[in-house]
Amino acid sequence: MEIGVTFGRVLRQKRQEAGFTQEQLALEADVQRNYVSLIERGINQPTIAVLFKLASALKCSPSSLILLVEEELGQ
Repeated sequence: MEIGVTFGRVLRQKRQEAGFTQEQLALEADVQRNYVSLIERGINQPTIAVLFKLASALKCSPSSLILLVEEELGQ
């Protein structure tokens, strides 16, 4: 599976676990709501800076998001 798509799935899962809508996550992470949607669908991939913003908004570490992606990819 493609890394971008997998990251999007992980982000969606973490967002839903946190009880956020895409708009709420975008506000918390100071990014555009449309950008969150594009990331979740695997169309765009976040920069390192955005990865840190998203993780902070979700109250987790950036490395934990990456670890979940690695697990999904079987690495």
